[in-house]
Amino acid sequence: MTIWKMPFDLPGLSRMHKGTAVDHLGIEFTDFGDNWLEARMPVDKRTVQPFGILHGGASVLLAETLGSAASNLAIDAESHYAVGMDINANHVRSVREGYVHGKATPIHLGRSTHVWQIMIYDGAQRLACVSRITMSILERT
Repeated sequence: MTIWKMPFDLPGLSRMHKGTAVDHLGIEFTDFGDNWLEARMPVDKRTVQPFGILHGGASVLLAETLGSAASNLAIDAESHYAVGMDINANHVRSVREGYVHGKATPIHLGRSTHVWQIMIYDGAQRLACVSRITMSILERT
């Protein structure tokens, strides 16, 4: 059974993020299933820190992008919207090249909060970062 409350496709998600930090860093939505959303981000001059490794803040931006997009797709967008309340990340492996791939899955989908886990892997499927985001579900006024 799907958790998504509104129909969507990957090109539509990309269009929604045009001209934002997501677009600027080259983040692309790549796949989704009944209860997960995936995206990838290049490890290049836009996303590395001075030592040539993936910047932790870029990983967090990928995680927040996935959690926020997923949360907003899992609610009634006509009456509610989701915004980030808290995010954390554990960086467990350095990445120097290629792409990192993130996958968001829900831990909790409540009326007023959502909690998502985002696992980020390097191109060899080695875990690079584990993140968790809590989203506040707010009523539109």
